[in-house]
Amino acid sequence: MLNIGVLVSGGGTNLQAIIDKIEDGYLKGCNISVVVSSRVGAYALERARKYNIPAISVPRKEYASIDEYDSALIKSMEDYDVELVVMAGFLSVLGEKFINRFKNKIINIHPSLIPSFCGVGYYGLIPHQKALEYGVKVTGATVHFVELEADAGPIILQKAVYIKDDDTPETLQKRVMEQAEWEILPEAIKLYSEGRLVMEGRKVRILEK
Repeated sequence: MLNIGVLVSGGGTNLQAIIDKIEDGYLKGCNISVVVSSRVGAYALERARKYNIPAISVPRKEYASIDEYDSALIKSMEDYDVELVVMAGFLSVLGEKFINRFKNKIINIHPSLIPSFCGVGYYGLIPHQKALEYGVKVTGATVHFVELEADAGPIILQKAVYIKDDDTPETLQKRVMEQAEWEILPEAIKLYSEGRLVMEGRKVRILEK
Protein backbone atom coordinates (compact mmCIF):
# COMPACT_ATOMS: atom_id res chain seq x y z
CA MET A 1 0.00 0.00 0.00
CA LEU A 2 1.37 3.40 -1.03
CA ASN A 3 0.70 6.01 1.64
CA ILE A 4 0.02 9.41 0.08
CA GLY A 5 0.13 12.80 1.77
CA VAL A 6 -1.79 15.51 -0.07
CA LEU A 7 -0.88 19.18 0.37
CA VAL A 8 -3.72 21.63 -0.27
CA SER A 9 -4.63 25.28 0.19
CA GLY A 10 -8.12 25.70 -1.23
CA GLY A 11 -11.21 23.86 -2.37
CA GLY A 12 -9.54 20.54 -3.06
CA THR A 13 -10.93 19.65 -6.48
CA ASN A 14 -7.76 17.76 -7.39
CA LEU A 15 -7.89 16.04 -4.00
CA GLN A 16 -11.43 14.93 -4.86
CA ALA A 17 -10.21 13.57 -8.20
CA ILE A 18 -7.67 11.41 -6.33
CA ILE A 19 -10.25 10.25 -3.79
CA ASP A 20 -12.67 9.32 -6.58
CA LYS A 21 -10.02 7.23 -8.35
CA ILE A 22 -9.19 5.41 -5.13
CA GLU A 23 -12.88 4.79 -4.49
CA ASP A 24 -13.54 3.41 -7.98
CA GLY A 25 -10.54 1.07 -7.88
CA TYR A 26 -8.36 2.86 -10.44
CA LEU A 27 -5.73 3.62 -7.82
CA LYS A 28 -5.36 0.14 -6.41
CA GLY A 29 -2.89 -0.13 -3.58
CA CYS A 30 -3.02 3.60 -2.85
CA ASN A 31 -4.17 5.24 0.37
CA ILE A 32 -4.39 8.91 1.33
CA SER A 33 -2.98 8.78 4.83
CA VAL A 34 -3.23 12.53 5.53
CA VAL A 35 -4.33 15.81 3.96
CA VAL A 36 -2.43 18.90 5.10
CA SER A 37 -3.63 22.43 4.37
CA SER A 38 -1.68 25.67 4.52
CA ARG A 39 -4.98 27.41 5.36
CA VAL A 40 -7.14 26.68 8.41
CA GLY A 41 -10.49 27.04 6.64
CA ALA A 42 -9.71 25.29 3.37
CA TYR A 43 -12.70 23.33 2.06
CA ALA A 44 -10.32 20.55 1.02
CA LEU A 45 -10.11 19.58 4.70
CA GLU A 46 -13.88 19.01 4.76
CA ARG A 47 -13.63 16.86 1.63
CA ALA A 48 -11.04 14.69 3.36
CA ARG A 49 -13.07 14.32 6.57
CA LYS A 50 -16.09 13.11 4.60
CA TYR A 51 -13.99 10.06 3.71
CA ASN A 52 -12.51 9.69 7.21
CA ILE A 53 -9.10 10.84 5.97
CA PRO A 54 -7.01 12.59 8.65
CA ALA A 55 -7.01 16.30 7.80
CA ILE A 56 -4.88 18.93 9.50
CA SER A 57 -3.82 22.52 8.91
CA VAL A 58 -0.25 23.74 9.15
CA PRO A 59 -0.49 27.50 8.43
CA ARG A 60 2.65 29.09 7.04
CA LYS A 61 2.08 32.32 9.01
CA GLU A 62 2.58 30.48 12.29
CA TYR A 63 6.23 29.80 11.49
CA ALA A 64 9.04 32.35 11.47
CA SER A 65 11.01 30.78 8.62
CA ILE A 66 10.65 28.36 5.72
CA ASP A 67 13.03 26.04 7.55
CA GLU A 68 10.71 25.88 10.57
CA TYR A 69 7.71 25.41 8.31
CA ASP A 70 9.47 22.59 6.48
CA SER A 71 10.13 20.86 9.80
CA ALA A 72 6.44 21.08 10.72
CA LEU A 73 5.38 19.70 7.34
CA ILE A 74 7.95 16.90 7.52
CA LYS A 75 6.60 15.90 10.93
CA SER A 76 3.04 15.86 9.61
CA MET A 77 4.12 13.56 6.78
CA GLU A 78 6.23 11.27 8.95
CA ASP A 79 3.49 10.97 11.58
CA TYR A 80 1.32 9.34 8.90
CA ASP A 81 4.08 7.29 7.20
CA VAL A 82 3.76 9.22 3.93
CA GLU A 83 5.73 7.76 1.01
CA LEU A 84 4.53 10.06 -1.78
CA VAL A 85 3.70 13.76 -1.37
CA VAL A 86 1.14 15.19 -3.80
CA MET A 87 0.81 18.96 -4.13
CA ALA A 88 -2.78 19.54 -5.18
CA GLY A 89 -3.23 23.30 -5.26
CA PHE A 90 -0.74 23.98 -2.46
CA LEU A 91 0.13 27.67 -2.51
CA SER A 92 2.87 27.84 0.11
CA VAL A 93 6.54 27.51 -0.80
CA LEU A 94 8.37 24.33 0.12
CA GLY A 95 11.93 24.80 1.29
CA GLU A 96 15.13 22.86 0.74
CA LYS A 97 14.75 20.76 3.90
CA PHE A 98 11.35 19.35 2.88
CA ILE A 99 12.34 18.79 -0.74
CA ASN A 100 15.54 16.99 0.24
CA ARG A 101 13.66 14.80 2.77
CA PHE A 102 11.24 13.66 0.05
CA LYS A 103 13.54 13.87 -2.97
CA ASN A 104 11.85 12.43 -6.09
CA LYS A 105 8.82 11.66 -3.92
CA ILE A 106 6.92 14.94 -4.41
CA ILE A 107 4.69 15.59 -7.42
CA ASN A 108 2.75 18.71 -8.35
CA ILE A 109 -0.06 19.52 -10.77
CA HIS A 110 0.31 22.82 -12.64
CA PRO A 111 -2.39 24.36 -14.89
CA SER A 112 -0.33 24.98 -18.01
CA LEU A 113 1.96 23.17 -20.40
CA ILE A 114 5.29 23.76 -18.70
CA PRO A 115 7.57 25.59 -19.54
CA SER A 116 4.83 28.03 -20.59
CA PHE A 117 3.03 30.16 -17.99
CA CYS A 118 4.74 28.76 -14.94
CA GLY A 119 7.11 29.68 -12.15
CA VAL A 120 6.83 32.06 -9.20
CA GLY A 121 3.47 33.82 -9.08
CA TYR A 122 1.75 31.59 -11.63
CA TYR A 123 -1.10 30.03 -9.68
CA GLY A 124 -4.89 30.06 -9.60
CA LEU A 125 -6.37 31.97 -12.53
CA ILE A 126 -3.08 33.62 -13.50
CA PRO A 127 -1.77 30.94 -15.92
CA HIS A 128 -5.14 30.99 -17.69
CA GLN A 129 -5.22 34.79 -17.85
CA LYS A 130 -1.73 34.85 -19.33
CA ALA A 131 -2.56 32.14 -21.87
CA LEU A 132 -5.53 34.17 -23.10
CA GLU A 133 -3.55 37.43 -23.14
CA TYR A 134 -0.78 35.79 -25.15
CA GLY A 135 -3.26 34.37 -27.64
CA VAL A 136 -2.06 30.78 -27.56
CA LYS A 137 -4.41 28.23 -29.10
CA VAL A 138 -3.51 25.34 -26.79
CA THR A 139 -2.90 25.17 -23.07
CA GLY A 140 -3.31 22.30 -20.62
CA ALA A 141 -1.83 20.84 -17.45
CA THR A 142 1.43 19.27 -16.32
CA VAL A 143 2.35 16.84 -13.55
CA HIS A 144 6.00 17.07 -12.55
CA PHE A 145 8.40 16.11 -9.81
CA VAL A 146 9.08 18.99 -7.44
CA GLU A 147 12.46 20.65 -7.09
CA LEU A 148 13.50 23.81 -5.27
CA GLU A 149 12.90 26.04 -8.30
CA ALA A 150 9.17 26.57 -8.86
CA ASP A 151 7.62 24.40 -11.59
CA ALA A 152 11.07 23.35 -12.81
CA GLY A 153 11.18 19.67 -11.88
CA PRO A 154 11.19 16.79 -14.38
CA ILE A 155 7.90 16.43 -16.27
CA ILE A 156 5.91 13.23 -15.76
CA LEU A 157 2.75 13.82 -17.81
CA GLN A 158 1.12 16.60 -19.82
CA LYS A 159 -2.28 16.92 -21.45
CA ALA A 160 -3.34 19.60 -23.90
CA VAL A 161 -6.61 21.54 -23.87
CA TYR A 162 -7.70 23.71 -26.80
CA ILE A 163 -8.65 27.31 -26.13
CA LYS A 164 -11.99 28.60 -27.41
CA ASP A 165 -12.53 32.08 -28.86
CA ASP A 166 -15.04 32.97 -26.14
CA ASP A 167 -13.03 31.60 -23.21
CA THR A 168 -12.60 33.61 -20.03
CA PRO A 169 -9.97 32.74 -17.41
CA GLU A 170 -12.75 31.11 -15.40
CA THR A 171 -14.15 28.93 -18.20
CA LEU A 172 -10.66 27.95 -19.27
CA GLN A 173 -9.67 27.07 -15.72
CA LYS A 174 -12.73 24.83 -15.37
CA ARG A 175 -12.08 23.01 -18.64
CA VAL A 176 -8.38 22.50 -17.91
CA MET A 177 -9.31 20.97 -14.57
CA GLU A 178 -11.98 18.69 -16.00
CA GLN A 179 -10.17 17.62 -19.17
CA ALA A 180 -6.56 17.55 -17.97
CA GLU A 181 -5.79 17.98 -14.27
CA TRP A 182 -8.31 15.46 -12.95
CA GLU A 183 -7.05 12.87 -15.42
CA ILE A 184 -3.28 13.15 -15.38
CA LEU A 185 -2.77 13.67 -11.64
CA PRO A 186 -4.35 10.30 -10.72
CA GLU A 187 -2.55 8.72 -13.69
CA ALA A 188 0.82 9.98 -12.43
CA ILE A 189 0.07 8.62 -8.97
CA LYS A 190 -0.83 5.26 -10.48
CA LEU A 191 2.42 5.16 -12.48
CA TYR A 192 4.42 6.03 -9.37
CA SER A 193 2.63 3.41 -7.27
CA GLU A 194 3.40 0.76 -9.88
CA GLY A 195 7.08 1.68 -9.97
CA ARG A 196 6.87 2.70 -13.63
CA LEU A 197 8.55 6.11 -13.41
CA VAL A 198 12.29 6.08 -14.04
CA MET A 199 14.47 9.18 -13.77
CA GLU A 200 17.00 9.53 -16.57
CA GLY A 201 18.78 12.79 -15.94
CA ARG A 202 16.21 15.54 -16.39
CA LYS A 203 13.76 13.22 -18.11
CA VAL A 204 11.20 10.80 -16.74
CA ARG A 205 10.79 7.54 -18.63
CA ILE A 206 7.54 5.63 -18.24
CA LEU A 207 7.99 1.87 -18.21
CA GLU A 208 5.50 -0.35 -20.04
CA LYS A 209 3.29 -2.38 -17.74
